[in-house]
Amino acid sequence: MLIDSHHHLWKYSPDQYGWINDQMLPLRADFLLPELKEIAEASSIDGFVSVQARQSLQETDDLLAMAEADPLIAGVVGWVPLAAPEAGQILDRLGDQKLLKGVRHVVQDEPDDRFILGADFNRGVSRLAAHNLVYDVLIFAKQLPASIEFVDQHPNLKMVLDHIAKPTITVDTFDNAWETNFRELAKREHVSCKFSGVVTEVREDTWSIDQIQRYWNVALEAFTPERLMFGSDWPVCLLKTGHAQWLRTVQELASDLTVTERTKIFSANAIRDYNLDITPN
Repeated sequence: MLIDSHHHLWKYSPDQYGWINDQMLPLRADFLLPELKEIAEASSIDGFVSVQARQSLQETDDLLAMAEADPLIAGVVGWVPLAAPEAGQILDRLGDQKLLKGVRHVVQDEPDDRFILGADFNRGVSRLAAHNLVYDVLIFAKQLPASIEFVDQHPNLKMVLDHIAKPTITVDTFDNAWETNFRELAKREHVSCKFSGVVTEVREDTWSIDQIQRYWNVALEAFTPERLMFGSDWPVCLLKTGHAQWLRTVQELASDLTVTERTKIFSANAIRDYNLDITPN
């Protein structure tokens, strides 16, 4: 069984997806259920977790509607204005949506690197556990120190770190500061990690599995196969790689692991952490 724990769907418009800039032309297209089915067939994916790509309640509702329409989408990580006074009421409204599995805020784009420690934001985050929702942590590596403080404020809330916290990857250097803080964060047992969105952090136009190998080694050692999961970050990954190529890359990186360990990374951990209604095999 294969679960892709991280992908996006959108009907593209420049107004709604302003973060897709002139350097991201492959993303200026619609990526909806027909395209997702093509990916599922080509890569033999059994289920997906659809993750928000813009900070909009309408998008959250749209993702949930698509999940209701197609069982390929096993769960949704949506967006809620967690810092807003009405966050509680919104979560109460969404609480009946069984396919809503988590909430994410695009912390990486906040100008304040310590935004994630804001009192109003954390008040909203503290409401998630009561609704059995996960919080997805989307940050750049420079925001790891503040994020460690953040996760320590919510020891009873399941969290999932997206894209291994986006280190800076170049052909000549290794992001040592990322490794130090990443390993520290990984000591928190209530946090899991997606090995996703890695190739798009490579600064050169091309990449190789050798560049990715050391980051894989750190992620695997820090989180272990018990708390690491595969994600594609499709279609954003198309800026550097195709879905099938990235899947093959991670499968090759994980080839020395036991069958049980690979099962955890490629399906069971996502099913467990997002409480997906799928029976692992």
